[in-house]
Amino acid sequence: MLTCASNFPTRHLRLCLAGIGVIVVSTAGVAAQPGAPIANYPSKPIRFIIPTQPGGGVDIIARVIGQRLTESWGQPVVMNYRSGAGGNIGVEAAARASPDGYTLMVSTNAMLTINPHLYGKVGYDPLRDFAPVTQAASSPFLLVLHPTIAATTVKELIAYAKSHPGELNFSSSGNGSATHLAGVLFGIMAGIKIVHIPSKGSAAAITDLLGGQIQMRFSASLPVLQFIRGGKLRAIGISSPKRSAQFPDIPAVSETLPGYQSDIWYGVSAPAKTPAALVARINAEIVRQLKAPEVREKLQADGSEVIGSTPAAFSELIKTDFQRWAKVVKESGARAD
Repeated sequence: MLTCASNFPTRHLRLCLAGIGVIVVSTAGVAAQPGAPIANYPSKPIRFIIPTQPGGGVDIIARVIGQRLTESWGQPVVMNYRSGAGGNIGVEAAARASPDGYTLMVSTNAMLTINPHLYGKVGYDPLRDFAPVTQAASSPFLLVLHPTIAATTVKELIAYAKSHPGELNFSSSGNGSATHLAGVLFGIMAGIKIVHIPSKGSAAAITDLLGGQIQMRFSASLPVLQFIRGGKLRAIGISSPKRSAQFPDIPAVSETLPGYQSDIWYGVSAPAKTPAALVARINAEIVRQLKAPEVREKLQADGSEVIGSTPAAFSELIKTDFQRWAKVVKESGARAD
């Protein structure tokens, strides 16, 4: 350790202090280099904030990614469930977290692009408070009909609705839910009047559809596959921009209504001001793990398609969806239950 004795001559003392100053500045310069902490990342456990309860789609995606990162990086990935207010509580907590890469959020598009329009106020700004990392996966909806509806294509369904205005009902998992807004968007783009009948959750909505009280529904694929195969429901479209590899024989709704898209996507985000180089490092590893064949197969079995986008592409998706759903929510008059 370099010290300056108090009995040094004045000239020598000044030189000594100057020397110490050079050392201090030099050391600070090394510590401030952004590459140093990133090169050692991660050096401690990582926390995934999950804005939903355990067991849902977000949890499945988060656990698959978390397990792979734990094995790859040698640091545990801990699940932190912060549900409530449609996910807003967890999202706000993630927005307030330290931007050091050790707190990440796994969420759906609802929390970032729909909730801000449904709720009078949320405690975060999805466009300013986060650094998008990657869109991990997407789960499109199937447009399913009760067999009594004389339509086997989207075009025929639109024609039926126009000839029976106000007589066609569609169910959803609840007012303001993704399945509700999928139906609203369909009605707007098709220029038809269809009546929304909210149900208390997905299971109740499917029961109403099977019973014929409801004629159509945008549904996640897994809960309705057995009924489609058994002839109790008819699938005529899928809500992804193009046909799904899982259901190659089901046309995309966009083939009839260009630009139509309504799905549930899952993404990983970091707090705003997380260094870009660190975001890139996290993105690269998550995408690498998502592309593994066993991960792809696992998520496909759960009804999701792997995406693994760049931070820039994910950021653009959030902005586009934010604007799109603002218009749909306003048109529907939906408010959070």
